[in-house]
Amino acid sequence: MTGKIYRQSPLTEATYYILVSLTEPLHGYGIIKKVEEMSNGRIRLAAGTLYGAINSLVSNKMIKPMGEVGENKKRKLYMRTDYGSELIKFEISRLEEMAVNGRKELKG
Repeated sequence: MTGKIYRQSPLTEATYYILVSLTEPLHGYGIIKKVEEMSNGRIRLAAGTLYGAINSLVSNKMIKPMGEVGENKKRKLYMRTDYGSELIKFEISRLEEMAVNGRKELKG
């Protein structure tokens, strides 16, 4: 699986935050709000960006649909898969390594 993870990395910032946000099933608007909250308002996902990323994440098996909510069943719920969780762990490790190396070189 590690080889597949390398091919998916690096993630865009939007994709990273979408994956991180899915600790519980959320629909699109819930993802938008959680990402905005996590980033202290710095990232505001547009609907087109969100649903383009969701389609890509579903097709790459990083998230999966979990059903629908609401009276008219228009809100689809999504949840991160085990593969998506492994990819996030890899990305966090990669980003931490970059930050450590950057800090080290800037001090030198």
